[in-house]
Amino acid sequence: MPIWQPDPSFYPSPRQAAKAPAEMLAYVAAFDPGRRNADAIAVVDLDPASSSYSKIVGTVAVGTSGDEFHHFGWNACSSCLCPNAPHPHVERRYLIVPGLRSSRIYIFDTKPDPRAPKIVKVIEPAELAEKTGYTRPHTTHCGPGGIYVTALGNKDGGAPGGIFVMDHESFEPLGRWEVERGPQQLAYDGWWHLGYDTMVTSEWGTPDTIENGLVPEVLLGGKYGHSLHFWDFTKRRHVQEIDFGAEHQLVFELRPAHDPTKAYGFVNCVISLKDLSSSIWTWFREGDKWAARKIISIPAEPADPDHLPPVLKGFKACPPLVTDIDLSMDDRFLYVSCWGTGDLQQYDVSDPFNPKLTGKVRIGGIVSRATHPGAKNGKLSGGPQMVEVSRDGRRVYFTNSLYGAIDPQFYEGGFDGWMVKLDANPNGGISFDPKFFIEWPKGRLPHQVRLQGGDCSSDSFCYP
Repeated sequence: MPIWQPDPSFYPSPRQAAKAPAEMLAYVAAFDPGRRNADAIAVVDLDPASSSYSKIVGTVAVGTSGDEFHHFGWNACSSCLCPNAPHPHVERRYLIVPGLRSSRIYIFDTKPDPRAPKIVKVIEPAELAEKTGYTRPHTTHCGPGGIYVTALGNKDGGAPGGIFVMDHESFEPLGRWEVERGPQQLAYDGWWHLGYDTMVTSEWGTPDTIENGLVPEVLLGGKYGHSLHFWDFTKRRHVQEIDFGAEHQLVFELRPAHDPTKAYGFVNCVISLKDLSSSIWTWFREGDKWAARKIISIPAEPADPDHLPPVLKGFKACPPLVTDIDLSMDDRFLYVSCWGTGDLQQYDVSDPFNPKLTGKVRIGGIVSRATHPGAKNGKLSGGPQMVEVSRDGRRVYFTNSLYGAIDPQFYEGGFDGWMVKLDANPNGGISFDPKFFIEWPKGRLPHQVRLQGGDCSSDSFCYP
């Protein structure tokens, strides 16, 4: 429902967003990897003064099983204040939650009771495929013209994947975003530089190479995604591809600078076929073209094959497997999730071409299974995965599950879910909040985290 004044959680610039009140609740995607129980949105209390701090205070399950909740996001954000496509009277109150496996999309209303969101609309897979030509919706981002959703597959579950758009208020799927896609076939994430009228997209793979876990033949054959694509945002036309080379498999999370005057951003590459390392790349404007440069390489750690899963035994090493990154609102700190080794790393990227490692913690990890001060059990499965930074940059939240069919490929002997919080020093450095460790209920695993009132990785701004 429209409101007379802009939503108080909208901010025209990242500087103003960083001064916003601290988040009090988090919404977390909770899915059943066995596809027996219905997936849900869990609500977590983030108020340190509350008696239920660091506890799940609400769980809203859907009516079906097997959806595989993964990434999700808000219906509207600060880009609604942009003059080129203004929607200043939309409220940031609805969560757009796709089922990555089912292709069903749920709309949750958080306003009547933020601790008990209500499902107000469900978009069925057949409707999505008919109106957009896509299936397997993956990442949702609110933008100046609507809700942009990346999809891994076409209506038949093959290539090309791409982007479709939903209405901010009715949530109706409007159609395919691309007018001319050029060579782009694989899809994963999509984001933009509003100041440079540019969309950027990354690559994973088609549903048949993902839904039953990573396929070794596809991975070792260099056939997962390894390119970035750049688009004219207004004309919706492909203008450039940057291929990292088949050695660099799984080019994933896009994190453009929040300041719209900065023509750069970051992306992670999960694994190198040469040495199992992970890497972080900066993409940037160079003359009238876009370019990309590797700025961080995180090596694999030698390991006893007896401590490795079958897929890694022959390599005698534990790869870092950087599966997510997030950028603080002031564009200073980049957070890097090493799901394989169990490290969460903090880099000062004030100079986006010369990062400096300023903090690191370890939890979980394929070999180390490092524990947490608040954990009741000893060795922890999983590692830092989906990471979310508070708007003021003082708090970092992350969960440990990657994907239902992939978790057991790397973590044998059962997989238990958890969520933690780090305290971040404004001058660099991170440490665990010893009071914040959530052991996830059996039967579901946690994935994406979204903060009440918005968060760093779901807002884009039109003003510096």
